[in-house]
Amino acid sequence: MRASTPVRLTSAAAAALLAGAFLASAATASAGTPTVGAPTAATDRAGAGRPDAGHRTLRAATYNLSLNRATEGELVADLSTGDDVQAATVAEVIQHANPDVVLLNEFDYSGDADPYAAADLFRENYLEVPQGTGEPVEYPYAFVAPSNTGIPSGFDLNNNGTVGGGDDALGFGLFPGQYGMLVLSKYPIQHDRVRTFQDFKWQDMPGALLPDDPATAAPADWYSAEELAVLPLSSKSHWDVPVRVGRETVHVLAAHPTPPSFDGAEDRNGLRNHDEIRFWADYVRGGWRSWYQYDDEGRRGGLRPGSSFVIVGDYNADPVDGDSVDAAIDQLLRHPRITDPRPTSAGAPEASALQAGANLAHQGDPAFDTADFADTAPGNLRVDYVLPSRDLRVRDAGVFWPAAADPLSRLTGVFPFPSSDHRLTWTDVRL
Repeated sequence: MRASTPVRLTSAAAAALLAGAFLASAATASAGTPTVGAPTAATDRAGAGRPDAGHRTLRAATYNLSLNRATEGELVADLSTGDDVQAATVAEVIQHANPDVVLLNEFDYSGDADPYAAADLFRENYLEVPQGTGEPVEYPYAFVAPSNTGIPSGFDLNNNGTVGGGDDALGFGLFPGQYGMLVLSKYPIQHDRVRTFQDFKWQDMPGALLPDDPATAAPADWYSAEELAVLPLSSKSHWDVPVRVGRETVHVLAAHPTPPSFDGAEDRNGLRNHDEIRFWADYVRGGWRSWYQYDDEGRRGGLRPGSSFVIVGDYNADPVDGDSVDAAIDQLLRHPRITDPRPTSAGAPEASALQAGANLAHQGDPAFDTADFADTAPGNLRVDYVLPSRDLRVRDAGVFWPAAADPLSRLTGVFPFPSSDHRLTWTDVRL
């Protein structure tokens, strides 16, 4: 479950490894402006084999595929056959985008007894089987770990007078691991070097934006001392997953901060979202700024100076619009160690204009949107990010949101969505 978890291989991948035939994925993408909408035929092949005179192009992606289910064990049951329509649709999206490493948000955790059960089934029954016009894709390496979602806190965290339910869990969820995370990779994951921060306490962040009860005179008192002693910062978890690409290591920094809504005047979710984002900003700076951070094995400090990384995930924060705390995502977008590739699509501005509503009042450019949210509020937003360290040269970037005239638009569709209300977002970097 944590850093010591052994790698799990699919049968096809194991045979390939035994035969010595595992190939580095993705041909080097050509330089130029970010690809718009769905990958073109050229970029669609960018995972087919990309060794090149000592340089490699890595396609990193994030996808909130909404593959969460209402009850514990339901996802495993749905993925046990190849007949789940939504799973087939999101798998086809991944096949067309063909990332080398991808974070999947809202992928339910299978439980401690067999944490890789859902991941194995999704790979074997969906990703490794051609879906629609997609071609099979193999991810021999995977990482999963527990999520704070749905774990009972034993406290009345929403202060409604009762204890229990998803809103009083350590992270919102109806059962442990709902809305979990999964990392899939074509390159080896260094499991012995993985760091998870599921248990890091919110109150242990210096200057944490702890919520205030507006009905009292005391500051930052929404949570009691007893509640803060058990409340983690991460609504799901923060993971540092090192991936070995040739002779290089790239740290995949994965998270899924809580939505900055579904609360009251205290803004407890908005403030938590801000600090969940801040965690990575401090982590990649390292040094004294990250001295307070401790992982689930008790090791302190942030990322080693000079390390290459890519921050991935649904961060539930738009740089201009929406309900997030002002400048929450700017902590990453304007960070001196981070590049913002600013990926676009053809489908996002088209959807914004057609759907109107809250979108008409937005200040941000709809070309950067990555999620198709309710037209009344908050409208479509940019919330999904793939942000590489500055030492990794960005070669291309895009959002899988085809225009309506594109045949692949059937994979994204309109509400009720055939796949997810989020769009797969990717960035190609040169190592």
